[in-house]
Amino acid sequence: MRTEITWEEPFCAEGNNCFRIGTDPSGNAYIAVAGQEDRPLTDTREALRTLILEIKAGKADHLL
Repeated sequence: MRTEITWEEPFCAEGNNCFRIGTDPSGNAYIAVAGQEDRPLTDTREALRTLILEIKAGKADHLL
C-alpha cells in the first residue's frame, strides 16, 4: 500500500536545485528533490517544523 502524499509546489534556488515538502494524512512529513518524489526523506510533521524553525533561527547559516 502506497502512502498518499500531498506535495507543495517546489522551492527552487539558482539553477535546478528544487526541493518539495509534502505531508500525508497520518501526520508524516516528506522532503524530496523535485522529480525524485519516489525517494523522499520522511519524519513527523513536528520534526519538520523543528527543522524549519532551527534553520530560520540561523543554526544552518554555516552551510551557506
